[in-house]
Amino acid sequence: MLILLAACGNKPSSSSDDYGPKAADIFGNPDYQAFSYGGYLEKTRDIAPTHEQITEDLKILAAMGVKILRTYNTSQFPQAALLLNAIKELKATDPDFEMYLMLGAWIEAQGSWRPGTDHSQGNVDNNTKEIDTAVAMANEYPDIVKAIAVGNEAMVQWAVNYFVYPKTILKWVNHLQSLKASGQLNSDIWITSSDNYESWGGGSTVYHTDDLVSLINAVDFLSVHTYPFHDSFYNQDFWGVLPDEEQLPKTQMIDATMKRAVEYGASQYQGVVNYLASLNIDKPMHIGETGWASSDSAAYGAGGSKAADEYKEKMFYQYMREWTDTEGISLFYFEAFDEQWKDSADGQGSENHFGLITLNNEVKYALWSFVDSGQFDGLTRSGQPLIKSYSGDENALLAEVLKPPFKSTMPVRKISTVNSTLSAGDTVIASHYLVSHDTFVPASDNQMTYPSAGIKLVPWEGTASIEMSPEGVIAIATRTSEWWGASLEFQGAVGEDLSEFSSGALHFDIKGDADIIFSLGFQTGRFLQGNQVNSFVAFGKGTAYPVSEQWRTYKLSIDDLNKGTNMQNVTGILSFLSRERAENKQISIKNIYYSQ
Repeated sequence: MLILLAACGNKPSSSSDDYGPKAADIFGNPDYQAFSYGGYLEKTRDIAPTHEQITEDLKILAAMGVKILRTYNTSQFPQAALLLNAIKELKATDPDFEMYLMLGAWIEAQGSWRPGTDHSQGNVDNNTKEIDTAVAMANEYPDIVKAIAVGNEAMVQWAVNYFVYPKTILKWVNHLQSLKASGQLNSDIWITSSDNYESWGGGSTVYHTDDLVSLINAVDFLSVHTYPFHDSFYNQDFWGVLPDEEQLPKTQMIDATMKRAVEYGASQYQGVVNYLASLNIDKPMHIGETGWASSDSAAYGAGGSKAADEYKEKMFYQYMREWTDTEGISLFYFEAFDEQWKDSADGQGSENHFGLITLNNEVKYALWSFVDSGQFDGLTRSGQPLIKSYSGDENALLAEVLKPPFKSTMPVRKISTVNSTLSAGDTVIASHYLVSHDTFVPASDNQMTYPSAGIKLVPWEGTASIEMSPEGVIAIATRTSEWWGASLEFQGAVGEDLSEFSSGALHFDIKGDADIIFSLGFQTGRFLQGNQVNSFVAFGKGTAYPVSEQWRTYKLSIDDLNKGTNMQNVTGILSFLSRERAENKQISIKNIYYSQ
């Protein structure tokens, strides 16, 4: 596997001012294993772990060979301050104890977490406090703080509640670099932002901006996130058992699947490498976050991608460490300990189960060897010893492990039938624009066409699932939420130009629960660019377009749907939105096409 810009491991050397090894010495050094750390035990971060609890965690992490931790906030919560103090005290009592931090400063948009968020501006009060506190901590603990990360997934645009554009991150990175240059901050501290691979240019060209290039030039290294676990549900190209693996023993088919998961993560990392190469920029790159949950009640569990269990978690952790250690890449694995605040309403939600040690002190399968070797002997959490999950019964663990879905029978979440002679942005002039149909097929003797780019089936913010059967039936299942939505999203760099269909019709067959209420139609523009228009009509109970358990065929006039758009930038080929709570409701739709 070719990695062009990985940092190389070096033997640590002391700084001239005796602050211990420099960031350049420990990042990319496999002798300095890295983890993300929260350590929260309760359902809210308002209750921080105590000094004693953090000290226990540090001893456990040290026993695992961990020497670099990543945090997320400085001023909003007391955890980082408590962690720094606990490390200081352990260093004072044990000269051989080593633990360093990549200190995270939380950056968010103006008006975050409420309607009307202004993504073009940062939350000045919050962001200033976070950065100022990070500087103060770095200056107070120069032997511990080796890097500062400006923001956590703060630029990726699916973080709709708080994301900012690169210019906001760049402002604070430049500020920190100027403090280093003036001697107000240790010049050996590395400055970065820790964000999704797409935010660093490794995916959609939407992120390829001049401000991003300036940011890449300004940071000391790139901290890149990759999450194959989430994409086991949302982007399944890599996921599943291949046909020639279906007869293998369960563990072997899982091992093969997990190796592909790691290769998929590596490909996202490589996407950023390739983007930097295209800019002729040479910067160190490390993985600021990745992980694999051991349990889930919905998208990644038995009713979803079947990705979440302790065996797959172990194999992902093992294969990721092998790859990154070999390539000289620091891997801040998420995370050492389960935390329950991230999804406090659903104890079985995957966000609560990314740790390698549970809240009740059970060591998950990935770390059983540390119990066997005695490295955890005498160590405790909240005063209680660490024990193996499943009481150490490997057969019991494996009995609960689910086989990944077979590729040969997996539902589809991406429609890949395209017209390769068209390009996104070209005006579609055919008489019929086919999304999915069980009898219509474009041919030289008809005026039918497929889309100019693929179409992705996207559930909005986990409020529903959406997938297509091999027979072409798209099924939507709603989840527990105050609203739900999903879309067939066009994957071109620009939207599809369907302006020739503005006097035509949208056709489809639909069935589902009769008591559901929702809106249906197409979307133009993009929400995150502030120009999205929903051209919808009401469907379901009490509307002119009822749904029942029997298939119904509808032909909707574009004139009735269109909310004043010219249809030159259609991004949601077919979208669904409901502001009504609708738990465990079903909708099926097929034979979708537009006609002039």
